[in-house]
Amino acid sequence: MTGIRKALAAVFVGLALTVFAAAPAAAQAAQTARAAQADKLKLVVAGDGAEGVTIQATYPDGRRLDRVVRLVLTATGPDGQKVGPVQLEPQPEGQGFYSSGPVLTAGTWKVKVNSPAPLPGEATATVQARAAQSPPPPEPVAVTKPADGAGGAGWWPYAAGGLVVVALAMGVAMLFGRRRTTTTS
Repeated sequence: MTGIRKALAAVFVGLALTVFAAAPAAAQAAQTARAAQADKLKLVVAGDGAEGVTIQATYPDGRRLDRVVRLVLTATGPDGQKVGPVQLEPQPEGQGFYSSGPVLTAGTWKVKVNSPAPLPGEATATVQARAAQSPPPPEPVAVTKPADGAGGAGWWPYAAGGLVVVALAMGVAMLFGRRRTTTTS
């Protein structure tokens, strides 16, 4: 082997050893970064269309929250009104979904939601609270009776009668239509 080949082989071996030695450290750093990110929450705060607040809690990478966390809501409303701290409970609508129920009065509120350790998170939103609305009463439906001879039963009774006749004819044919064979010896 010539001297140049030996030198190139030594350089390649050195590079390979460096890469293999650095790979566990890089993997450890990536795992530490993922763990640090998993220790925080992303909170999305919104009004519920009435006098409450809804919160969707997820991990920063978008994964659903896989455990129950403690969320605390505080709010400042019109004329300096204050609500909270109110501890929020998870709702059955989905993983990481929390709702306050009717805690606000009508008006514009600045809502802040905190999540303490071990999964810290914080979010602030402006929410427009409205008085709860009830659905409008149903409109009355006019019932009209058809005129004599109009809108009768139609063709359904005839079709049903025809099906009954066909079924009876098939049953009779099956019952009496079988041949008897005689054996002679």
